[in-house]
Amino acid sequence: MTALPASTAFQHDATPLHDALHLTNGGAVARIHLNGQIYSLRITKQGKLILTK
Repeated sequence: MTALPASTAFQHDATPLHDALHLTNGGAVARIHLNGQIYSLRITKQGKLILTK
């Protein structure tokens, strides 16, 4: 997993933080399963994230 730079915004936050490139295995798309539904997480050419059902 790619190390992320330490930030004061995240140091005191217990919310899980995931690297999108790790989720996509270095590609542009990952599928995510939640409550019987499959979602697609896509990294655009502009480096933004799109989550669709």
